[in-house]
Amino acid sequence: MTDTLDIKITRTSASRLKDTDFTDLPFGKVFTDHMFLADYEDGEWKNFQLVPYGDMSFSPAMSVLHYGQAFFEGLKAYKHADGKAVIFRPYKNADRFNKSAARLCAPEFPRDIFVQSIAALVDLDREWIPEGSGNSLYIRPFMFSTDPYLGVQPSKSYKFVVLTCPVGAYYSKPLNVKIETKFSRSAEGGFGFAKAAGNYAGSLLPALEAMKEGYDQLIWTDGKEHAYIEELGTANVVFVIDGKIVTPSTRDTILEGITRDTLLTLARHWEVPVEERRVSVEEVIQALKEGHMTEAFGVGTAATITPIAAISLDGARYELPVASGETFSAKALKTLDEIRYGVQPDTFEWNYIV
Repeated sequence: MTDTLDIKITRTSASRLKDTDFTDLPFGKVFTDHMFLADYEDGEWKNFQLVPYGDMSFSPAMSVLHYGQAFFEGLKAYKHADGKAVIFRPYKNADRFNKSAARLCAPEFPRDIFVQSIAALVDLDREWIPEGSGNSLYIRPFMFSTDPYLGVQPSKSYKFVVLTCPVGAYYSKPLNVKIETKFSRSAEGGFGFAKAAGNYAGSLLPALEAMKEGYDQLIWTDGKEHAYIEELGTANVVFVIDGKIVTPSTRDTILEGITRDTLLTLARHWEVPVEERRVSVEEVIQALKEGHMTEAFGVGTAATITPIAAISLDGARYELPVASGETFSAKALKTLDEIRYGVQPDTFEWNYIV
C-alpha cells in the first residue's frame, strides 16, 4: 500500500445537492459537486486535486483530439443502511485501467493511487450516493493525452480525471437484440480488450441503425467471419444452455468485464457448471430453436445484469422462454445487490469501505 495521497482540496462554494431530483436520475447527466484531477508531467504523476466540478480549458492542438489517446473505467459506489459508503472491486478496475494504458502507450497510474483518488472523491461527495435498490454512484475515471502538438506519436503529458454521477437503473426492461453480421466492434490485433474511447465511437452507427430497426441493442460478432459471439452492446454476454453458464472467453477483442468475473465467481461458488470458450452464432441459434437455452443476459457495470427477451438473426426472431421460478440471473443479481448494499456478508471481500 502506498503512503496516503497528498491531495489539495478546494470545496465548492455552491453545492447543487439540494437542487437535485434524486427520483429522476438519467444515466450520466447529473454530476456531483467535485471531481478529481492529476497531471502526468516530466515522467511522474503530480498535482493531485479535488476541485469543484466544471469545465476545463485546453489547447485546440491537444493530441487526444487528433489521435485519440483516451480511455476510461466504470465502477460504482453504494450506500448501506447504516450510512456506510463502499466502492465495489476498485482494484480490479485499477488493473484493467493500466492494461488499457499500456495498449495506448500511456503511463501507468499506480493502482493504490487510483483507488485512493476515487475513495477521496467518493468520501467528499458521499451525500450524493443515492439510497435504495438499483441506485448507486457511478464513477468514471479516465485519462487522455495533453501534448499541444500535431505529431503522430505518444504524448509526453496526460491528465487523469474522475467524475461521479448518482444513477438509477440503466435498463428498465428485458432487451430485444439482434446479432450483428455487418459491422465489427473490434478486430484481432486491435484494442477491443481496452476501454478505449475509440471502441465506443466506432459502435455508435451500428447501434443507431439497430435501434431504427426496433432493437434495443446488438450482439457483436468477430470481425473476421461474423461466426462467433463476442459482446452485447457495451457489456459482456452470458447464456444459460442446458443448465450451464456459457460465455465467450476473453481475448484481444473482448473486454475482461468485472461484473462478468463477479458473476462467474458466484456461479462456481454455487457449483454451477461454467464454460468460458468461443461461442458460435450457429450454436446460439440452434440452442434457441431446440429449447436448450433458458436464459441470456448482458453483464456490465452500468447494466449490472440485464435479461434478453429475444435474439434476432437476419430478420428471424427467437424468443427466450418466460421465466418460471427463480432464474440464475435473478439469483445472481439478488445476491450481488445484497453484497453491494450490505444486506448479506461480503465473504468475497469485494466491497472497499470509504
